[in-house]
Amino acid sequence: MTERSEQAVAGETELSASTRPSALADDVLRMIWTERTISRAEIARRANLSRSTVSELVGFLLSTGLISEAGVGASRGGRRPINLEFQDEACGIIGLDIGATHLTAVLTDLRGRVLSAEYREWPVRSDPDGTRALSIELIVACLAKRPDVSRALLGIGIAVPSPVDPRHPERLSPLVLPDWGGRNGFEAIQSRFGVPLFIDNDANLGALAEQWWGAGRGVSDFAYIKVATGVGSGHVIEGRVRRGATGVAGEIGHVAIDPRGAVCACGNRGCLVTFVGSNALVQRARTLLPEFPSSSLATVPLTIEAIEAAAIADDPLAVQVVSEAAEYLGIAIAGMLNLINPGAVIIGGGLSRVGHRLLAPLREVVLRRTFVSAVAASEIKHSDLGPLGVAVGAATLALEAALADPALFPSIGAR
Repeated sequence: MTERSEQAVAGETELSASTRPSALADDVLRMIWTERTISRAEIARRANLSRSTVSELVGFLLSTGLISEAGVGASRGGRRPINLEFQDEACGIIGLDIGATHLTAVLTDLRGRVLSAEYREWPVRSDPDGTRALSIELIVACLAKRPDVSRALLGIGIAVPSPVDPRHPERLSPLVLPDWGGRNGFEAIQSRFGVPLFIDNDANLGALAEQWWGAGRGVSDFAYIKVATGVGSGHVIEGRVRRGATGVAGEIGHVAIDPRGAVCACGNRGCLVTFVGSNALVQRARTLLPEFPSSSLATVPLTIEAIEAAAIADDPLAVQVVSEAAEYLGIAIAGMLNLINPGAVIIGGGLSRVGHRLLAPLREVVLRRTFVSAVAASEIKHSDLGPLGVAVGAATLALEAALADPALFPSIGAR
């Protein structure tokens, strides 16, 4: 638990008994955030509270700067009410996406909108110290672009390319990130900015972003699959991200597709990531290149970004590589659909940007390999949050925590 979180918990009784009218203020704040604009009378009606109690609660919340009065609303027969509005830019949140080969930092407001962003390619797996230093540099750069919001920083959410045990968020998998020594070492980030850190697996946070702001809105059960250097999945079941007993749920990249296949970094053979991860796709394109001498990929450095761009331009070699990836990915997704029957499957990560060139063959494979009822209930679609999606999900993790415990908001926790 972070220093400020510990202070918030330790001071809860005092705050409730003195400066905070009651814990009901938390419920009212969440209601105003959800509705964006609402009157005192409507709060009283929905929460079954007296108007005097609501006035006291609102008076406290107005003093925090998280809400403000926002003009006169429509009358229902009496005096026209004064509406209350949540102030989305009262605080900023940093979301940090630490991928296998890149870092992305975003500054968001309290509605998930990106106010500033920074991106760098970086050898994350082999350079933990450099990654930590660059994380601080990118966060500082994001904050500098919006000093009006960054003066009140709520927290920092961090997505990592490793399973994260909720009981031990400081630990990282030595199999996935062997050079990191099993620990994230984010204490320097905590010390530099003095706000709570919230850490989770990148695919889980991709799923969280889709649930709050993207293609998963309104869907109680869905799977988000990130196809990038590695392959992972985040699962929302009954409206909640499910992480498993030790945070390892969703490691779809290590489902064995071919037990006689190539050796994976995890030590097993034929894992999904050895067929559809970025390194595997680049190697496959290199192998096929002699068969496609006129391919645009023959004249450029062979990278996953080049393959994706070529596929979008309908280059035959790139389309072949993507189609093969869809076959293997479809095998894994079909098994998942038969097992947990989600309402939607959302494909994210770099490969998702090729759109229908991946989704069309993927859907065909899934249809062949599932019970009709399982696939009929599941729409397979790509994420529309773009390359910042996981970083936004990391920021959303901090927002989710603050809406569950408003003492985490700087303007409330410091009172």
